[in-house]
Amino acid sequence: MNVRILRWVIIGLLLVGGVAFLAVGANSPADPTFKAGDGPVSLPRTPFGDFKEIGFRIEGGTAQATAARCALLAETAAQQARGLMERQDLAGYDGMLFKFSSDYTGAFYMKDTPLPLSIAFFDASGQFVSTADMAPCPDGTERCPGYPPSGPYRATVEVVQGRLDDLGITGDARLTTGATSCAPVDAAAA
Repeated sequence: MNVRILRWVIIGLLLVGGVAFLAVGANSPADPTFKAGDGPVSLPRTPFGDFKEIGFRIEGGTAQATAARCALLAETAAQQARGLMERQDLAGYDGMLFKFSSDYTGAFYMKDTPLPLSIAFFDASGQFVSTADMAPCPDGTERCPGYPPSGPYRATVEVVQGRLDDLGITGDARLTTGATSCAPVDAAAA
């Protein structure tokens, strides 16, 4: 093949690949990008299992504003045991919020959860307790490592690993929950 033709073929492929990345890769569900204050995730949300949605806000911390966020809600024992098992992404949600009716100190684990996650623990008043980065548990492992909090908690927020800072979750953050469903995604923003 002529070198000149080969060069144009390569340039064409690079241009097509770059456009595809900009159109798809910048907002893929496995790596949603948003900044504090942007409001709910602008990706289409796809509920799964019997999880409901819940609106939440993070106040204080590094958040520039108290942006409304949207998470899947795990509040029954069965939902909490299932969590994000077998999920490759968060289906357009900011995370999964676990709510407990009394103080709890149990550790979280990553059995059958291929998506690396970060977790933040909050006490009964919504005050930050601690965080942990959780690695997937290798297939066939009998006992997966646990990720305990530094104290009792009533709620947790799980997000794609490394995204707690995007929500403003730091040592002085406070979690508040709102309605049991989230505002519809603005189609113009998607």
